[in-house]
Amino acid sequence: MLITNGTVLTLGKNPRVIHGGAVYLEEDTIIEVGSTAELTAEHRHEDTLDATGKIVMPGLICGHTHFYGAFARGMAIPGKPPEDFVQILERLWWKIDRALTLEDCEYSALVALADAIRHGTTTLIDHHASPNAIDGSLDAIAEAVDQAGVRASLCYEVTDRNGDEGAEAGIAENVRFIHQLQTHPHPRLAASFGLHAAFTVSDATLERCLQEVQGLDVGFHTHVAEDKADQADSLKKYGMRVLERLEKRGVLGPKTIAVHCVHVDAYEMDALRATDTHVTHQPRSNMNNAVGVADVTGMLKRGINVALGNDGFSNNMFTEMHVTYLLHKINQRDPRAMPGDTVAQVAFANNTKLAGVFWPQPVGVLEPGAFADIILLDYFPYTPLTEGNFPWHIIFGIDGSQVTHTIVGGKLLMKDRELLTLDEEAIAARATELAKHVWRRVAEL
Repeated sequence: MLITNGTVLTLGKNPRVIHGGAVYLEEDTIIEVGSTAELTAEHRHEDTLDATGKIVMPGLICGHTHFYGAFARGMAIPGKPPEDFVQILERLWWKIDRALTLEDCEYSALVALADAIRHGTTTLIDHHASPNAIDGSLDAIAEAVDQAGVRASLCYEVTDRNGDEGAEAGIAENVRFIHQLQTHPHPRLAASFGLHAAFTVSDATLERCLQEVQGLDVGFHTHVAEDKADQADSLKKYGMRVLERLEKRGVLGPKTIAVHCVHVDAYEMDALRATDTHVTHQPRSNMNNAVGVADVTGMLKRGINVALGNDGFSNNMFTEMHVTYLLHKINQRDPRAMPGDTVAQVAFANNTKLAGVFWPQPVGVLEPGAFADIILLDYFPYTPLTEGNFPWHIIFGIDGSQVTHTIVGGKLLMKDRELLTLDEEAIAARATELAKHVWRRVAEL
């Protein structure tokens, strides 16, 4: 396929803005990026997608999400509103995950993936929980991912909050799914080993996870110091802070994702840097849960790879970028905080580096050899769009609602805003019926 006549944003180490640009791809890989005149002359007999009036850029990456939370939309929590983060977990998330069946897991993923395709998010790193439907839950989600056509890494969150049997089942589901992908590789699926968070995983369970992960060549995916309660629990039980404990136990490393890291100190940041552990930032979720604002700037200055996720919010990652740009300014009361180029580094370059943990070819860039994950957007800039200012066009002018075409691995998943791989109306209808039963079960817990 040859995409022509677009304004091509390549991103990558040497980002280019190519007006009248073109991208040539074969099967699932980008072969050439250049001007429409040059590539049309070279590939005149190829199928062509005309991108006149459109931005052509890499599909977006979500560094951390929760498909399973989709059915929480619009659900009322009985009683007084939760007063803090722990109450939010106990009264909302730890009830809704217990209410899920395997079919619920599949459909909560399908509705999230339809949303992702519509908004140009083509790679997602998911963190799953369904304590009463653990066995096979990652297969149910993988089926949804395969049907949708996107790229995703999956894991199951191991926790002690559902007893020893639940913890063992979570460990087994991670190990089974990892082995399955290693035995039968899938070009768009990957896996990590999920942990919920330090405050719900005992040393004994953590040791079991560390034993099982030996030889699997994967890292962990875990929430870290999202709220002050995580640190208080760690200090009380273990006499050390969260990341100190995880470092000593061997959880951190270049394939591990530490999610949030809102309440970490300088020593803990040094541990993240020393172990090359990835961090993901989820500003909308942190604001919604009122847990605080991560010191993203401080971590970036230390050389920590801070990427961008959404923690289960809508899969419009452009919105996550817009919020990142604004949140740190108001938090620091400094208009110089979190400039557009830093947001672009987190959302694009750092997410690309994170995705490199899971896939052998680059994603999140338009360059020869990268996976052909590409989105087209309607955008007519009325000021110059250049290599130097494109981050600010993204912050102030571009949004996921402008996405018209979504391509993953060279396959069109959405064309002219019409989903090609998913029947969105049928999925929504079935999800609505399932959600009613989930809500009823939540109310009974």
